[in-house]
Amino acid sequence: MSRVEHASRSSRVGVALAGFGLAALAMAPLWADRATLRLLAEMFTYVALASLWNLLAGYAGLVSVGQQAFVGLGGYLLFALGIQFGVPPLAAVLVAGPVAALVSIPVALLIFRLRGAYFAIGTWVMAEVFRLMASQIAALGGGSGISLPASLVLAMAPTRQWRELEIYWLALALAVAVLVAIFVLLRSRHGLALTAVRDNELAAQSSGIDVRRLKFAVYVLTAFGTAMIGALIFLMKLRISPDTAFSVNDWTAFVIFIVVIGGIGRIEGPIIGTIVFFLLRQTLADLGSLYLMMMGTVAIAVMLAAPKGIWGLIVERLGWQMLPLQRRLVLEPSGKARAR
Repeated sequence: MSRVEHASRSSRVGVALAGFGLAALAMAPLWADRATLRLLAEMFTYVALASLWNLLAGYAGLVSVGQQAFVGLGGYLLFALGIQFGVPPLAAVLVAGPVAALVSIPVALLIFRLRGAYFAIGTWVMAEVFRLMASQIAALGGGSGISLPASLVLAMAPTRQWRELEIYWLALALAVAVLVAIFVLLRSRHGLALTAVRDNELAAQSSGIDVRRLKFAVYVLTAFGTAMIGALIFLMKLRISPDTAFSVNDWTAFVIFIVVIGGIGRIEGPIIGTIVFFLLRQTLADLGSLYLMMMGTVAIAVMLAAPKGIWGLIVERLGWQMLPLQRRLVLEPSGKARAR
């Protein structure tokens, strides 16, 4: 007799700890000051962006260096919907996702003609096209950018404190939604197909998996989530410009750094990587240009010492699992013997 199991003792403990941490973060306004809440909200956005990029590159094998295209698109949709159509900012954040998903379809049809390094370069070129297009929209400030009108900001909540709380809880909710959606996807049969693609694309294709269709769906899904996070980021900033909206450094280079040091192809990796990234940033930010050099040194050291990232090293050495994704066949012929 046999059955398939997902969870182990360590994973059940990990889920319990994750639930406790989520409850503590939800109640952060009771114990954290305003600066800490803003920092946590920023961390949530990077966890979400890194998790989406990890799904795209770590599982679907689509190494994109142009995800800033959808961050910027989400930000500009927030301003366009609010200024031109009077959509409340919080609602505009949610609308940005479906609109960006629709935009990503023709983009994907174009860049999916490319492979490997050419695909990565193509995504960056597409992001530059988006940036140049945004700089030509005079109604949204052109190349110099634009600020969110005070009337829209005040419509969110009557006081600044309540506005910051709304943004904090929205950032937490979106980060949790992204993680849960990815977790559910990877636990499904589609996730099993993605894992097969990650391990050996040729073997997965020979097994009957429609690899191109699966990658296409993942690309559209990540565009959906990335645009919503982008809209939230620029709601926090209250100002947008083409250079900040489509910054490859802020929205792709840092995200790749987070995923690589945390552990690519693992759902926990972006969480660990974000914590490390912000610890380094808060500690080394006063060093100026040396800050980026030291971060690069850390990334190289981690890749040499732990090619699978920090969480990958933990799994290899200790066998811990926080969020159970692996399937294990358990054999119980007489209720005593058990093989894993």
